[in-house]
Amino acid sequence: MPPKSIPLRPPPSAETIRTFQQRLLRWFRRHGRDLPWRKTRNPYHVLVSEVMLQQTQVSRVEQYYPGFLARYPTLDRLAAASPAEVRESWDGLGYYRRAANLHRFAVTVVEDMKGEVPRSSEALRRLPGIGRYTAGAIASFAFEQPEAAVDTNVSRVIRRAFFSPRAKPSERRVWGLAATLVPPRGKTAWAFNQAIMELGALICTARVARCGKCPVSGVCRGVIAASRRPPTPAVPAARSPSPPFSPAAAAGRNTRRALPSGRSG
Repeated sequence: MPPKSIPLRPPPSAETIRTFQQRLLRWFRRHGRDLPWRKTRNPYHVLVSEVMLQQTQVSRVEQYYPGFLARYPTLDRLAAASPAEVRESWDGLGYYRRAANLHRFAVTVVEDMKGEVPRSSEALRRLPGIGRYTAGAIASFAFEQPEAAVDTNVSRVIRRAFFSPRAKPSERRVWGLAATLVPPRGKTAWAFNQAIMELGALICTARVARCGKCPVSGVCRGVIAASRRPPTPAVPAARSPSPPFSPAAAAGRNTRRALPSGRSG
């Protein structure tokens, strides 16, 4: 029988959520990376970046993103291309199913929606290749909707910051809390979603949590729980066993100690 999800006990207060938001946004304004897809609200450009970032490092996407958009600057241009041409343009990024889904998305929007990308995450999820995260990301990053967008980085931050270290919260619970954390104002929601992803990518990483550099460590349950653990008692160093007693060795030690005082002239 699978282990039951441990609920939040208690859920974060309004003050805790506000503090988390404010500290995270202040940190992001100072330390957020200058990435090209953060400079646009074009839903097609946002979609291209989100699809490329799936299973691919940011540094690699930065190399391919401008070239792909130079070849296919609009949804219409992408939809007009053949699947083989799109795959060729994707060469080097791998996971070629992403290119196929992106092309199918473009064709569907151009042919069935007059080239207009839907604004709501519900409508976006009905399109080819669009899952829950990508729908939330487009709604937030292109249209500044106050939608949650939970990728692996965001999920990690939320689990560490708001759940007991022993808890195994369900995906539904994590998404529910993420929706509560997103500010209601569009521009602030955009910045918050970018910021919490950035925190998971740079500070609260899968390999190591750099809690000393984390802007929200003061309200993080993981950090607070660690600070309350009693210190591990020091284990005394093992003493070397005494050598077995030897009368001859003892006599020799006594003789050597007595030499200075027994020496004459």
